[in-house]
Amino acid sequence: MRNAAAEEFVVGMKVNATSLQHAAGTVCEWAAGKESRYVCVATVNNVMEAFDSNEFQTIMNHADLVTPDGMPLVWSLRLLGHKDATRVYGPDLTPIVIEGAVEARIPIGFYGASPLVLSLMVENVRRHFPNVEIPFTYSPPFRELSVEEDAQIVREINQSGVRIIFVGLSTPKQERWMADHRGRVNAVMIGVGAAFDFIAGTKPQAPRWMMRIGMEWFFRLTIEPKRLWKRYLKHNPRFICLFAWQLLWYSPNSQ
Repeated sequence: MRNAAAEEFVVGMKVNATSLQHAAGTVCEWAAGKESRYVCVATVNNVMEAFDSNEFQTIMNHADLVTPDGMPLVWSLRLLGHKDATRVYGPDLTPIVIEGAVEARIPIGFYGASPLVLSLMVENVRRHFPNVEIPFTYSPPFRELSVEEDAQIVREINQSGVRIIFVGLSTPKQERWMADHRGRVNAVMIGVGAAFDFIAGTKPQAPRWMMRIGMEWFFRLTIEPKRLWKRYLKHNPRFICLFAWQLLWYSPNSQ
């Protein structure tokens, strides 16, 4: 059993100082043990949603693993004493987990996105990993499922035998779904959001150089301004101020 990733709190939300290989290995170990857990791949948006909502903060802080998806969270971890913190980006984590699942013969599934995006993503995954087992996929409707519908989906997931489910519903919907289904779904759930679109090829990814300097948000804002303007233009400045306040008044690992 691998060691647990160091835990820190950034503006009140838990973030683990993990790495791509450590996170993927941990997920596969849990899946091999048939454990029901959930993993959040977090950005500044998660932090600020958690800051604004006690309910969502509880969901994030009770997750089994919270990875630093965005560079601002990596820099925050480093400033709080975790000098070796690295980015664990959802679209990079997904294929590494799939590769580990294939090697360990662990069935995987996908929950989220539109039928077209889901179909294209599964096609690309099968192309890159010919031996992958995908016994379950589901594109939920753009409405809340009834209790009966949800119970049926849970039965189908469990009967399919999947042990890892990638969830692409966007934040905070996917985190709420995973928290609500821990203990009910017999699999490790990973909320990877936009990774579905990127792997499907339906949305472009920012250049790597923009990712390295923390400007991926600007690239995505230019691609989807109507959907993302509030997330970035409201949350990012507040995060900078709140984290600066944390650095001034709190020592590392003080929460």
